Amino acid sequence: MRVFCGFPSFAPRGREVLGLTNFSKMSMGNNEKVLRFIPLIAATLGAVFGVIAFYAAPEIIPASNVLLALLIGGSSGLAATGTHQVFKQLHKDKEDKNGGTKG
Repeated sequence: MRVFCGFPSFAPRGREVLGLTNFSKMSMGNNEKVLRFIPLIAATLGAVFGVIAFYAAPEIIPASNVLLALLIGGSSGLAATGTHQVFKQLHKDKEDKNGGTKG
């Protein structure tokens, strides 16, 4: 595990949450009703991963109890969703400036 500025890196778990969230989005056919629940799905997956990490590898999650691990995991899932949206919007702005083409 890498430590940056005294805080452990949670990037691998964030990638897993984002990947599973995108998989669930694609498996539901990009239905608009499902797209509304993506932050909830990501928070739930993150919370589950937080509890799993608390018991399986307690050195990667700085939690003293299960509730704290649940909250840290849920916030990790929401952070993964928010980061994805930031990059998606930045990429969308580039496409708009190039006349709708990628590049």
